[in-house]
Amino acid sequence: MSAPATMQTRVGNYLAERRRLGFALGSLGLALMSLARYVDRLRHRGPLTVEVMAEWARQDKWNRGTPETWARRLKLLRPFVRYLRQFDPRTEVPDESVFGPVPGRVAPHIYREDEIVALLVAARRLNPPGLRPATFETLFGLIAAAGLRVSEALALLDADVDLSAGMLTVRQSKFAKSRRLPLHPSTVEALARYRRLRRRKMHTTAET
Repeated sequence: MSAPATMQTRVGNYLAERRRLGFALGSLGLALMSLARYVDRLRHRGPLTVEVMAEWARQDKWNRGTPETWARRLKLLRPFVRYLRQFDPRTEVPDESVFGPVPGRVAPHIYREDEIVALLVAARRLNPPGLRPATFETLFGLIAAAGLRVSEALALLDADVDLSAGMLTVRQSKFAKSRRLPLHPSTVEALARYRRLRRRKMHTTAET
């Protein structure tokens, strides 16, 4: 009779399955492997219980020691625990009765047009004059015009901007997928202006 699979094996299989579906699972993967190592160190046998998961949640390495932190850690486990139930229906799924509800996320602020204009004006006035204020103005303007995530805008390369076609290529964004976005003529003009300034400044710096 084969030995029961360790929790680290279960977690590894789960993460591999999810990643095949395109999920990155960065922080979730780390949390689940932390749980797996904890459970295996305990030499826990039988179905995974809420008691074991709650005790793991309290082992926050940052020692923040708040029910809100524990509740967030416990919530991370729920999709994996439901996956485990196919192997042992007795597996317990933690709910909000353990540490209370997870505090809600603050609603994102949707910038109005006048706020975007004010932000670009403020960026334009940054010191020292030259490339730095132009870079921030272009960055914020492109995020607003193309609907980019901040991480996507920061990862852009010069080769990703095709001004002649008016297209922007966003590579390896969410779920490791790339996409092409059409740019408004005013955005193309702003990017062309920034590209000229950047090349001029870099050329001047190289000569000094």
